[in-house]
Amino acid sequence: MRNEHQSAVPVRVADAVRRRVKRLYSRRRTRLPFHGWHHVSFVSEKGREFARLNGADAELVAVAGLVHDLNYLVRPDSAASAGRGLRMSVLAKSGAAIGLARRVDEVVCEADMSTRGPDISLEAQALSDADTLFKAVPITPVLLAHRYLTENRVSLRRLASKIIGDQQDVYDEGYYFYNPKIAARYSEWARANLRLWQCIAESLEDPCVEDLVGAIDPALV
Repeated sequence: MRNEHQSAVPVRVADAVRRRVKRLYSRRRTRLPFHGWHHVSFVSEKGREFARLNGADAELVAVAGLVHDLNYLVRPDSAASAGRGLRMSVLAKSGAAIGLARRVDEVVCEADMSTRGPDISLEAQALSDADTLFKAVPITPVLLAHRYLTENRVSLRRLASKIIGDQQDVYDEGYYFYNPKIAARYSEWARANLRLWQCIAESLEDPCVEDLVGAIDPALV
């Protein structure tokens, strides 16, 4: 198992990435009410914690967490790969060697919820578990779902469909969370969250509910 002294990421590079990404998000705070600094800092810290559990390079995962959602600065409602150019630029300006920057980008794309499979690297597993936990935390649909809708300019129906489409199969196939300890602790939250979004999708089939949503905010229909 690696320790942080054996990380592929020099401390100066990790610190520089954090400073640069924090400034970047600070300047664009109003554009990213969901995928903002509060999200990436959570994923970075949990990613480091989860990497220590599975023997991955904890600092590499923490850096990947900081840059994993830069695609949302490039294009709303996009895949992680859409942020590659900006991600590589941020890493290069922070002093990361090209090989390290490519490895970080690989981890980010491996961990993307919409495309990830059961057999990904330990670093991608730790990053995925951290990002997935943010989705499953019970406060997320209560405090942040409306921010996602605003940020990505999608309807409530589209969001429910995306969540179920991206997450239900991996939950059913047993790799919603990769680490067994993390799965044991948080899978009940994931199950409840998925059931909530299934109920939301079902409710929108009722024309009266759809009219209600439109009366509250026409942009959500």
